[in-house]
Amino acid sequence: MGRRQRWLVATERGFDGLRRRYRYRGGRQPDDLRIEAYLGYAGPDRAVVGGRVLDDPPPPMAQAGESLGAAVRRSVGQFLTVELPQVPLRIRLGAAEVEVISDEEGYFRAELAVDGLPVPWAEGSVELAAPYRGLAPGHATPIRVRVTGPDARFGVISDIDDTILETGVQRAGRMLRTTLTGSALTRTPFPGAAELYRDLAGPRGDGNPFFYISSSPWNLHAFLVAFLEHRGFPLGPLLLRDLIGTAAGRARKRDRIDEVLALHPELPFVLIGDSGEKDPVIYAETVRRHPGRIRAVYIREVRLDPGDGRVEAVTDGWSEDVPFVLAADSAAVRRHAASIGLLAEPT
Repeated sequence: MGRRQRWLVATERGFDGLRRRYRYRGGRQPDDLRIEAYLGYAGPDRAVVGGRVLDDPPPPMAQAGESLGAAVRRSVGQFLTVELPQVPLRIRLGAAEVEVISDEEGYFRAELAVDGLPVPWAEGSVELAAPYRGLAPGHATPIRVRVTGPDARFGVISDIDDTILETGVQRAGRMLRTTLTGSALTRTPFPGAAELYRDLAGPRGDGNPFFYISSSPWNLHAFLVAFLEHRGFPLGPLLLRDLIGTAAGRARKRDRIDEVLALHPELPFVLIGDSGEKDPVIYAETVRRHPGRIRAVYIREVRLDPGDGRVEAVTDGWSEDVPFVLAADSAAVRRHAASIGLLAEPT
């Protein structure tokens, strides 16, 4: 962590500490303690689950035809959260149980040894493991875990912004405007992306697991899950990032990819991203670090200047064993994926 990053973390923690001392002075209890459980994922013998503990009411759901003001208030509210540190939690999944404590930013994460979980989704729970600020253990929050079954032919790791969701990351003003004024009902996927992803998932739509790994902040987890469901994308865990906070929330995209591959040691993967930021470089590093694990790399062309040479610099000396496809649209990805058997039904 650099000096600027350390300063930002220290400033945020100082502000949060002052806010909590004022909010809970005199032993006051949290008004709306909420355990936000993120979608988890499981391989043959291990599962990873996580989430965040907050003192906020659940955000309102997007409504068709809602006003611009309602959309902005909901979007801003996703970031104005009160995080609760040092909360003792008990996580249960199948026959496994583990206790963890939320970190300084309210995040929690746990790995559990598992066996015999139902495919493709298993249900677990997380709850207070002990009294916290006068609140007694009680209601359990459900956790959903994507379980990769033995019939999976490959997994898919996909970026989100400007890969499936039109965001305009390279235009900061446009990105901010669309983030604040849009909703899961109004944000636009790239044409053909949902259909392509459903076909990559297999004939039943759930055989090959999807993992959405992005630099988007964890505050957008609920919005992104709602977007995937509303637009018909295969649902899968979203591994996002806290740009300022603790290590549990700040893991880099390459680290998240390594974690997914390690949890599924026998499963090959397809990587899908875009040319707007660092996906080509990160995916190239992944191919080199994990020989024999990557079936293909697909990069959606979204650069403002396609002739800037950044993607081409990555592909110089590229191994012909792993196809690297710079695609103009979802149709181009579909054609290539079909040509190498990624869309074929299992025999």
